Amino acid sequence: MLGFLSNDIGIDLGTANTLVFAKEKGIVLREPSVVAIYSSTKKVCAVGAEAKKMLGRTPGNITAIRPMKDGVIADFEITEAMLRYFINKVNKKKTFVAPRIVVAVPSGITEVERRAVKDSAIRAGARDVVLLEEPMAAAIGVGLPIDEPAANMIVDIGGGTTEVAIISLAGVVYTKSIRVGGDEIDSAIVNYMKRAYNLMIGERTAEEIKIKVGSAFPLEEEISMEVRGRDSVAGLPKTITITSQEIRDALSDTISAIVDLVRNALERCPPELSADLVDRGFFLAGGGAMIKGLDQQLSDATGLPVVIAEDPLSAVANGTGLVLDELAFLLKDLTGAPKN
Repeated sequence: MLGFLSNDIGIDLGTANTLVFAKEKGIVLREPSVVAIYSSTKKVCAVGAEAKKMLGRTPGNITAIRPMKDGVIADFEITEAMLRYFINKVNKKKTFVAPRIVVAVPSGITEVERRAVKDSAIRAGARDVVLLEEPMAAAIGVGLPIDEPAANMIVDIGGGTTEVAIISLAGVVYTKSIRVGGDEIDSAIVNYMKRAYNLMIGERTAEEIKIKVGSAFPLEEEISMEVRGRDSVAGLPKTITITSQEIRDALSDTISAIVDLVRNALERCPPELSADLVDRGFFLAGGGAMIKGLDQQLSDATGLPVVIAEDPLSAVANGTGLVLDELAFLLKDLTGAPKN
């Protein structure tokens, strides 16, 4: 009866963005994982897209915070406030019954971190919380046949973590997570601009550079863009032009870490499953999958076909949604939870 009355939801609680999947509706919310609070009272001023606009632009009495770091909770109270805001926004019509929530979490998090996510969701208004590992959620979300006796490999590049998983017969054969992702790429761009041009830029500008001219593999036609920031020597506003070649050099170490992660996973893969991957290749999901030429770079490094998911940003959230639809069957197989 409770299941019928409640609006069960799946949450991709990401370092950069939070996506919410409502049962029978699809993805109903997609907002940055940012909260703005009043410095003196610690009260929430804005959440999501409205708060992200304030990053780097707040007056002294307001602080814009990203409460998730490297895929896990860095600020418990702020994460709870953010979750409550998102749950209430999605669950307006059925507030008399608390929802059951499936939350996607990085595969490499500790038991303490798992407990923090569960506690945050319950205190934010969940009736019951089920944790699902992000690589598994991404594999389900992109439509991989995970229950077949064959290798399915997924690489999920999020804001705080990059995870790789090899899945067969609805179980994880091998998984590894590194705390390198979109944030690390943004930091590399910020550091490069400071080192090469004495130009100070913020997170939002670095993200814009990554999207417009960031690449992992030489482009057929190199592109450029204007960047505005503050000269760290003169202290005055300054505009420069940068090229995709420069940003590719700036990102080389971060991209190499992702390539090494994938190669290590393939080295640990059982021989029979390795044979499957020769034909099947593997999928890329997460926001990092959209970096120009990353699929080509990984394909060259591994010799395998690489496919970018149709909607890489939504893969994990869609996976939590499909688990919601098949709770009785999937939760037992994927999380070890008893059937309800």
